[in-house]
Amino acid sequence: MSNGKRNSSLTPGTAATDAEVSTIEALDSYILTHIDPEGDYLHRLWRATNVQTVHGRMASGHLQGRLLKMMVEMIRPKNILEVGTFSGYSALCMAEGLPPEGRIYTFEINDEMEDFTRPWIEQSPYSDKIEFIIGDANQLLPELGVTFDMAFIDGNKRTYKETYETVLAAMRSGGFILADNTLWDGHVIDPAYDDDQQTQGIREFNDFIAKDNRVEKVILPLRDGLTLIRKK
Repeated sequence: MSNGKRNSSLTPGTAATDAEVSTIEALDSYILTHIDPEGDYLHRLWRATNVQTVHGRMASGHLQGRLLKMMVEMIRPKNILEVGTFSGYSALCMAEGLPPEGRIYTFEINDEMEDFTRPWIEQSPYSDKIEFIIGDANQLLPELGVTFDMAFIDGNKRTYKETYETVLAAMRSGGFILADNTLWDGHVIDPAYDDDQQTQGIREFNDFIAKDNRVEKVILPLRDGLTLIRKK
């Protein structure tokens, strides 16, 4: 799940100066005023997520949400898989770009999120396109029997590599996987986080993907890092 921070060129472990923070915030504002708006429903969901949940910043947000929608419109998938629904923001963004016959299967392992997320999905204009599933995708996905054209991985960082293998097995050749948080706020290159299990999980995933000849891959320094992966 996204952490809501932009990556900068700062050395890991150093604090940003007031001028650097001001520049980053100004660029954020500039970007958001020069892309498509997120729409009233998504904006209300974003606000509710930040007010009513403990980790509101993990929602994808305006910029990444518009990118996800556009990626769907470019790829034109019939079936999309999402691992890590959280509040449903990213699922709704992807649903906006789906063709009429398209469908999203989104898994959330934290059952405590269901009471918040399910009403936002079911009351949205895209409720008929989204199947919201509570449970571990690594266990339930193989039983689903669906082949996917696109996937968005944004779940437990400790098990990213395991989730990737599960997802890759369900993808068609030529399908695309988007993996979120792959720069992990710069912690992937910061020795201060060598003992952090989430950082270890992301590093293991990144190292594995870099050498995986079954796929093509590129990391975008968007927000907290987004890796685009194409299955050969």
